[in-house]
Amino acid sequence: MSTRNLEMFFSPRSIALIGASRRPRAVGAVVAENLLSSDFDGIVMPVNPHEPAIRGVLAYKDIESLPMAPDLAVIATPAVSVPGLVADLGRRGCRAAIILTAGFEAGDAGGQGQRALVRKAARDNDVRIIGPNCLGIMAPHRGINASFAQVAPLSGRIACVTQSGALATALLERASGRGIGFSKIVSLGDAIDVDFGDMLDYLALDPETDSILLYIEGLSHARKFMAAARAAARVKPILAIKAGRSSSSAQTVKSHTGALAGSDRVYDAAFRRAGIVRVGTLENLFDALEVLASGQSAGGRRLAIITNGGGVGVLAVDALLAKAGIAAKLSVETIATLDTVLPPTWSKANPIDVVGDADGTRYAAALRSVLADPGVDAALVINCPTAVSSSAEAASAMIDCIVGETESTKAKPVLACWLGSETTTGARRKLSTAGIPTFATPERAIDGFTYLNKFGHRAAHLDEVGDLAAAVFRPDHPVANALLRGALEGGKEWLDEADAKALLTAYGVPVARTIKAATPDQVAQAARTLGGMVVVKIKSPDIIHKSDIGGVALDLATPEAARASAQAMLDRIHASQPDARLDGFTVDAMIHRPDSIELIAGLAGDATFGPVILFGQGGVAVDMIDDTAVALPPLTPVLAADLVARTRVSRLLGGYRSRPPAKLSAIYDVLMALARIATDHPEIVELDINPLLADETGVVALDARVRLRDPALAVPAALVSYPHDLEHIVATNDGCEVVIRPIRPEDAPALQRYIENLDPSTVRARFFETMKRLSPAMLARLTQIDYAREMAFVAIDKEKTPIDADPQEETFCGVGRVIIPAFGTKGIYALTACPTSVGRGVAHALMNDLIAYGRGHGFEELCGDELADSTGLINVARDFGATISHDDADMTKVCIALSLLPIAQAA
Repeated sequence: MSTRNLEMFFSPRSIALIGASRRPRAVGAVVAENLLSSDFDGIVMPVNPHEPAIRGVLAYKDIESLPMAPDLAVIATPAVSVPGLVADLGRRGCRAAIILTAGFEAGDAGGQGQRALVRKAARDNDVRIIGPNCLGIMAPHRGINASFAQVAPLSGRIACVTQSGALATALLERASGRGIGFSKIVSLGDAIDVDFGDMLDYLALDPETDSILLYIEGLSHARKFMAAARAAARVKPILAIKAGRSSSSAQTVKSHTGALAGSDRVYDAAFRRAGIVRVGTLENLFDALEVLASGQSAGGRRLAIITNGGGVGVLAVDALLAKAGIAAKLSVETIATLDTVLPPTWSKANPIDVVGDADGTRYAAALRSVLADPGVDAALVINCPTAVSSSAEAASAMIDCIVGETESTKAKPVLACWLGSETTTGARRKLSTAGIPTFATPERAIDGFTYLNKFGHRAAHLDEVGDLAAAVFRPDHPVANALLRGALEGGKEWLDEADAKALLTAYGVPVARTIKAATPDQVAQAARTLGGMVVVKIKSPDIIHKSDIGGVALDLATPEAARASAQAMLDRIHASQPDARLDGFTVDAMIHRPDSIELIAGLAGDATFGPVILFGQGGVAVDMIDDTAVALPPLTPVLAADLVARTRVSRLLGGYRSRPPAKLSAIYDVLMALARIATDHPEIVELDINPLLADETGVVALDARVRLRDPALAVPAALVSYPHDLEHIVATNDGCEVVIRPIRPEDAPALQRYIENLDPSTVRARFFETMKRLSPAMLARLTQIDYAREMAFVAIDKEKTPIDADPQEETFCGVGRVIIPAFGTKGIYALTACPTSVGRGVAHALMNDLIAYGRGHGFEELCGDELADSTGLINVARDFGATISHDDADMTKVCIALSLLPIAQAA
């Protein structure tokens, strides 16, 4: 996640073009023309050993001949020459290079070798690389066009990062025609160095960029991407189009969960978790860009529609309802106002039909009225061309109306749909130029409104402080670890049903009681032990879906019936699958829950994002029903609830007719348990619970299967889960104990109380201002941390926290935080302790954890800023050998060299 030297790509003072050419249509010639004809106010230095000048600019024979070290180099030479050129540039002091050259394809042995050489040359000489095999970059605000695109972009506030140069050129041409401009356009190509994660980190802080567009064909560093996307989405809308929706990977999976997850569904889940809005087609892309370029913000789903044609108004409402929007209900006051400005024949409701001869004045009056209605969140204005009114006049009146609105109504988005072609082109252009999202059809206008709302709610899963479960379940790790270790050492690919259920039990998932049986006689004995009706299932590593071959018998009322069923099962399977290995049977207690719903829950491994959690409607027809949703672990109750809500079966779970609602909290607990299993045990590649019965009393897993693999082959989880291993207890100087652990989302109430109880000078020392309470956004930011990028430790006073207290009731006595550096080896830390902890050693214990964490992540130095009068915290740092310097009279810089500390001190 490095932004090191990226500013050299977008703010260079000098650019060298290696491979500049005069040959018509050569890449080096097109790039030279784009560079030299743009508004770049720096120095461009063409490099070509055979030409004295390029387009009237002096050319240089080689890099050594350049009069200065270029800030940025653009390379358009054969692939074989590129590694040497990168090394030469690095030695001259160049820190950024764009490699346009193709011929580095990963599937080609020669290309792979060249890629490796380029990487080594770049790494050894501290040169950042965009490319190879890319279109180049454009930064209109800086007058930079270091590409071979045929159209120069307009200047705007949208950044575009793409893996496809061809799509970038098509996007440029189409966007220019619609008046959409860009702050940056970056073609990553093969992305051997700078990738999506790096660019997202850079653009999140770029003052010239308000929103970000991504075109993604595939990702190679999912964890890096997710961390960067989640950080960027907190501050700017991110829009993505992902190519390659179909996948052949389902052919290699064997469980229902693995087959149903699907690579494209996982991308959907990842984008959702990262706060990225996904579009499916290029038309959708431009509809979304239209609203992004406007800079408008969504306020809700209630839309008022103003139209001079009743039919298109109805079409708009149909499209709105199909997208889960809401047709705003006009207030009595708004209807009364409209009665005074519209003809008597107006529709008296939403959509508001202002009648076919509506002029600009009538449109403006209607728009002004609906924007003042508190029950309206946004407005869509539709115009159908007629011979008795002017579309251009209506557009001008709409623009004047919006410009003249009060601050309260200006905040409400307004979209336009001007139908027609030749007669309305000028009006649409005028609206777009005024910053009003404009569309050619009602359906596309509604799509634009839908994207506007998605952008507005993009951070819902980033800032949500989830409700804490009534109790934090602690898995039985020794049982789970021993079970899985034994299976792997025994060479098993699949756990049998009994062992799979034992694993689930270790994580708190309720299961039906199961007994293993080797023979039909043992089946009968197991039935006697269980009592009542039982289920008999075949046990075989070669038979995954048992019901497909008659390997499950239900409702067996007597031991004799169970024995007979088991024998018949053996005979049937010997006949149909004579080569199948049979290891006996499992006998389950028959569960009778007549009002229950069959669900499926499980986990699967994705080749890009690692483990994913699946939920949906289960049973034997699960593949045909295909009602499932997926999410990335880890999960909170809020995220588990969102996963359930994205399925059709969730409506049944809410209860219907005489059937009471299912106990949703029990379902959420199962999903969170699966997420914990996924992050605790990379050796599990697939896990199915099918069916999972759910009713008003809770849930129970009737069947489960678990597939194993070598954990060394596992793809790491895309999101770093809560690091349980960092929890520990320390003794304080007064003989008491303090629990130190990483912060969790559910710590928000405890953190708020902690801040409220700090003295004002401590709050000022940490936040550089005096405050009594944290805002909800700040509270979420400090508790919902990305463990891949930062760590925060809380010290919990056991003396002031009751035993078995709800974690929200815990009492914090100190907080320490460290930020993992984007590049380099210097971590940034912050530390606070409550007044009652002074002299108890709490601050020292937290500092010790911060140092140990920094060492574990390769930090060489830990630095922080303190107010000069924060003598207590400064002295704590001094005890760890910190060097103290003063930037000014008020601030003190504290730095601890970790390499100079004895290992024991940071243990």
